[in-house]
Amino acid sequence: MSADIAKYMARPVPRYTSYPTVPHFDASVTGETYRGWLGALDTARPVSLYLHVPFCRQLCWYCGCNMKLASRYEPVAKYVDVLLKEIALVADAVPGRLTVSHLHWGGGTPTALEPADLARAMEAVRARFDFADDAEIAIESDPRTLTPAMTEMIGALGFNRASFGVQEFDPKVQAAINRIQPPDMVERSVDGLREAGVSAINFDLIYGLPYQSVESITETVDVCAAMRPDRLALFGYAHVPWMAKKQRMIPEEALPGAGERRAQAEAASRRLVTDGYQAIGLDHFALPTDPLAVAARHGELHRNFQGYTVDPCETLLGLGATSIGRTPHGFVQNLVETGAWSRAVGEGLLPVAKGHAFTGEDALRAEVIETLMCFAEADIAEISARHGAAPGWCAEAIAELAAMQEDGILVLEDGVVRMTEEGRPLVRVAASAFDTYFHRGAARHSVAV
Repeated sequence: MSADIAKYMARPVPRYTSYPTVPHFDASVTGETYRGWLGALDTARPVSLYLHVPFCRQLCWYCGCNMKLASRYEPVAKYVDVLLKEIALVADAVPGRLTVSHLHWGGGTPTALEPADLARAMEAVRARFDFADDAEIAIESDPRTLTPAMTEMIGALGFNRASFGVQEFDPKVQAAINRIQPPDMVERSVDGLREAGVSAINFDLIYGLPYQSVESITETVDVCAAMRPDRLALFGYAHVPWMAKKQRMIPEEALPGAGERRAQAEAASRRLVTDGYQAIGLDHFALPTDPLAVAARHGELHRNFQGYTVDPCETLLGLGATSIGRTPHGFVQNLVETGAWSRAVGEGLLPVAKGHAFTGEDALRAEVIETLMCFAEADIAEISARHGAAPGWCAEAIAELAAMQEDGILVLEDGVVRMTEEGRPLVRVAASAFDTYFHRGAARHSVAV
């Protein structure tokens, strides 16, 4: 790795699961704004649903998500009651019955719910929305707390994809991040879900964790590959203790440096490919027959708040505290604090905290960034022509890319930007050249690699 490329690795840049990114949302978008956007939806077009559960039964110190420790179940049950009301509020605001092509339960840990509560929430969704015959219905889970009863319920409710946070199997690393889950625990959960009829399994892995090494992450990859999940995501640990206070429990002196992080990412990626997985985008891998791999080969890959996806829907309806949604008019994010969210829903209000109404060059820049993030290249000239962009709209970005080209990160030729093989892990840096909000904002982000 050249010194010119290495200098970009520690540069803080967004993950680009949206454009603009969440730190640039503001309170000018309200619940009434969102109500107007929902009322303008085309009922002939499918939508996606995201349902957020901000509760976990065990605390993980590495996690940067908004979550609460569910030491008692009563607050969780009350949360479900409010979620059902929000489902009704959103369904009442749209101009007709919508068809769902993708549904995703995230968190937190959705399987922190009791099986009966998951069932009544899904019943409420199905009462107000139709589902496409080939709809993907997915749920995140924690193998440490997944029960046989919940496994059986997930299968009975028609879920066809489940995700597990594996992160790392090395015992010392697990102790340092407060997530103890030996391989046999994960394997039992995977086997149980497959027996219940859940046909697709996802794993999440993390590099850059305390005490982690190339050897430990490589061994973890091999153990995971033996379980044959359909997809794996390989994320870099984002150490943001100013935002995620539980990360202050992690000894910073045990965190690997930039060069070690890069070596871990490269070693894990190589091993996943050797184990039969196709590399997709920046940090995803899938078996060649998985829809994500097929979409990547056919140029139909997308990226949203769940990461890389085959979901092409313009509209994502977010439900639950802190959830984020999108319509053709803009982004919305619900109130983060569960009490405030609950009170708003109880008053019959759409519980929006902030958002962003699309304007100006947002759609143009978003497409360039998403294309880069999905395929490590983008035809700027072609995208510009399709959007009718004014000449010189990206002059500043092109100047930044030219400097990156000199450093060997990418190649810029005839209006096409293409990441080099060595520069590919730095695609977020290249994407940031087109992000006008990033350049004028003061938000803090995780490092590029």
